[in-house]
Amino acid sequence: MSVTYEGITFERLGHASNRLETGDGTVIYIDPWDEVLEGEPGDGDIVFVTHDDFDHYDPEAIEAVAGDDATVAVFEAVDTSDLERDVVDLPHAGETTVDGIAVETVPAYNESDGEHVDDDGNPFHAEGEVIGLHLTIDDTTVFVPSDTDFLEHHEAISADVFVPPIGGHYTMDRHEAAEFARSVDPELVLPEHYDTFEAIETDAEAFVADLEADGIRVELF
Repeated sequence: MSVTYEGITFERLGHASNRLETGDGTVIYIDPWDEVLEGEPGDGDIVFVTHDDFDHYDPEAIEAVAGDDATVAVFEAVDTSDLERDVVDLPHAGETTVDGIAVETVPAYNESDGEHVDDDGNPFHAEGEVIGLHLTIDDTTVFVPSDTDFLEHHEAISADVFVPPIGGHYTMDRHEAAEFARSVDPELVLPEHYDTFEAIETDAEAFVADLEADGIRVELF
């Protein structure tokens, strides 16, 4: 299923892999993962990668979706030596432009004293390991926080389209994501990163109902 907002078509390929196509035909992939791809589309003009977990940084998937002249933009902390392409480094926090798209990178992580930690008490995503992406595409802002908790610095962020993880365990759960969404105050929420594994199974319909009760549009794309 795909959803169109202000001329941008959003398609969740599965898990946290998304394809966006702008009104002028520019195709953007975010965190493509081979497990959820169908074939090798090779139509991507820009590929963004937020961190090095296997389900977000997948060199085979990048090659499958990227066109011959695609720009691949990856968080600078990721070792991309196994990619046979030039890579644009994305900072931990900052602003840059990638092929005409304004990009603000936002730190993303699990709090060390929070619930999303492993059996040894270490956060699944430590500070400095993940970035979120705030993209300005034409006049539309899109925020993809990636694998993270809802953090204090997130409270300053607003966007037209919000793409949060809702599965819990490794990231915020649907309740925290709903709180995050209310803070962002978007026109459209497109949840991701849920129901792929048993650990991140959730009630997505309940997430929709919670936010729609507050007048926030949600689509399970």
